[in-house]
Amino acid sequence: MVGLGNPGLKYEFTRHNIGFRVVDSLAQDIEIEFKKVKSYYSLISRGMINNHKVMLVKPQTFMNLSGRAVSKVVSYYKISLRDLLIVYDDLNLELGQIRIRKKGSAGGHKGMESIMQYLHSEEIPRLRIGIGNLSVNFNFDCVSYVLSNFNGDEEDKIKETIKLSTKAIKTVIEDGFEKAMRKYNRKSIEA
Repeated sequence: MVGLGNPGLKYEFTRHNIGFRVVDSLAQDIEIEFKKVKSYYSLISRGMINNHKVMLVKPQTFMNLSGRAVSKVVSYYKISLRDLLIVYDDLNLELGQIRIRKKGSAGGHKGMESIMQYLHSEEIPRLRIGIGNLSVNFNFDCVSYVLSNFNGDEEDKIKETIKLSTKAIKTVIEDGFEKAMRKYNRKSIEA
């Protein structure tokens, strides 16, 4: 599982760092800690989820160069792309909505574009998390928006979405993508 985000306290709770927050939640849930591995440009944590070995990765390359870190980890550990799961924010999904897919385009997400470029494939499983759909506003500053923090009401919803995403990841690991997609690819999180 690779959570995408930007390193540093300045970005910790921004919309763009939802991937980091989800893998942090998963690590806390299974009681494992991250260690910095400079040669992979990442923070890495390893553990078990119901007899399945898992590795959690938080690239420290900044979002637009995520592929550099992910390709190092994939190459060194000889990870099949079908065993990879990238967790990241999606501006085109409503706040709290999650989507699990086995493959697809980057949809304009620079971190995912970087990963696809480095791994030479679009067939990379992913969990996208909606951070608010404001694409109808043509004067919209995407960069400022994704680097902003959630407001109070949004933060409450995102905390629930993080819990839901953690459950979805466990379902992917234990029961496979098809079951996880049927169960979690809903319109948005229920209140």
